[in-house]
Amino acid sequence: MIVEIDRRSGFCFGVINAIKAAEDELKQTKQLYCLGDIVHNGMEVERLEKMGLKSISKEEFFTLSNCKVLIRAHGEPPETYEYAKANNVELIDATCPVVLTLQEKVKSSYAKHSQMEGQVVIYGKKGHAEIEGLNGQTKHNAIIIESIADVDKIDKSRPVSLYSQTTKRIEDFHEIAQKVKETTEPGVPVEIKDTICRQVSNRVPNLKKFAERFDMILFVAGRKSSNGQYLYTICKEVNDDSYFISNLDEIKPEWFDGVKSVGICGATSTPNWLMEDVEKWIHTNFD
Repeated sequence: MIVEIDRRSGFCFGVINAIKAAEDELKQTKQLYCLGDIVHNGMEVERLEKMGLKSISKEEFFTLSNCKVLIRAHGEPPETYEYAKANNVELIDATCPVVLTLQEKVKSSYAKHSQMEGQVVIYGKKGHAEIEGLNGQTKHNAIIIESIADVDKIDKSRPVSLYSQTTKRIEDFHEIAQKVKETTEPGVPVEIKDTICRQVSNRVPNLKKFAERFDMILFVAGRKSSNGQYLYTICKEVNDDSYFISNLDEIKPEWFDGVKSVGICGATSTPNWLMEDVEKWIHTNFD
C-alpha cells in the first residue's frame, strides 16, 4: 500500500514557538503551568504533561501566586497580565506574533470607535481562547459572530470594524464581510480587516492537490482544533473518502477495503510524530 504524509502539514510557527518555550523551561524546572491546553491536540498535550507541563483553567489561574505560567499561542486578555503582575506570577508569553498584532489592531479600533459610537465585530468561535484574548482588548464589548446569520446582531446605523479569528475559513469571512457591507445603512463607515492567518489559508491549495492524489485521506487533528475542522472540510470537498481522526484508536480497518493509496495530513496543531505513528500503523496492519 502506498502511504504518504503531507510534509506541509503539521505545526505552524506559533505552535512551534510555544512548545519550544515549554520544553526549554521544563529543562530547568519540574513543573510549569499552562493557561489552557498548549495546543488543541490531546496527544501532544499528554506528551508534554509527562515532562511536567500542567494545563490549568482560567479559574485556577486566578488563584495562583509566586509561580510560572505559560501563555500559549492563542494569547490572553489584559486582565491576565494585570493579575500576574499583582500576584508575582511570572508569565512566559508565547503568544503568536500574528495574534499579538491582531490584538493591537482590535485595541486600536476599539479606542477609535469608543469616540464615535462604533462597533468592533469579530468573526470567530465564542469561548475560543483567541476570541477571549481579542475581546479583552475591547473590555469585552466586541460583537462576536459565529456565522452569517449573526450579522443581524450588528447595528446597521453605526460604524463597524470587522475582524476575524486567525484560523477561520477565508471564504466564510468574505461572505460575511459582503453581507455587512450590503446591510449597513448608506454612508455609515465599514472597515473590513482580513486577519486570517496565511499559515492556515495558504495550505489550502496544496491540501486540495494532495487530497486528490490518494484513494483515501486520513486527516489527523484534535477535536478542539478550529483550523483542523476547516482544513478537514477542504480534504472532504475534493476526496469523499477522507476521515478525521485524533488518534490511532479511531482508525477503522474497514476503511481500507479496496484502498491502494493513503494520504496522511493534519492541522497546524498536529505534531509530525503523530502523523508518523499513523503511517507506521498502516504499514504494520496492511503491508
